[in-house]
Amino acid sequence: MCEDNGMKMTAGQNASDIYSAAAPETGMVDFANKRLAREWKTMEAMIKIHCRDHHDATASLCAECQGLLDYAGMRLERCRFGAEKPTCANCPVHCYQHTRREQVKTVMRYAGPRMVWEHPLMSLRHWLDGFHKAPEV
Repeated sequence: MCEDNGMKMTAGQNASDIYSAAAPETGMVDFANKRLAREWKTMEAMIKIHCRDHHDATASLCAECQGLLDYAGMRLERCRFGAEKPTCANCPVHCYQHTRREQVKTVMRYAGPRMVWEHPLMSLRHWLDGFHKAPEV
């Protein structure tokens, strides 16, 4: 077993193999739980806003932002709390690597206030999700 991007994998396996098995080629992760699907859509919207305004990506995400979105999808998919997952700010377990966590903080600091104007309902639901208490570890 080795660790790549904060994920445990067997020899000969890489992160893109794991993610491609979990996500169809459309880039959308299929979450069975509505709460996790909403969290995924919120993360995707925030990364798109950040990428559009900082990396001049209009049609699709740049490679760096696509990598961050892929990583976020993997972490969300493997969250130990599942459907009971709190927002990341309220979570007692920090499952992102340090560098990825800093990237996400940067994205959220920039895109968070803009979400109110671009995705008001999504923003409201995320804000309301923030009031849910984290499960015991």
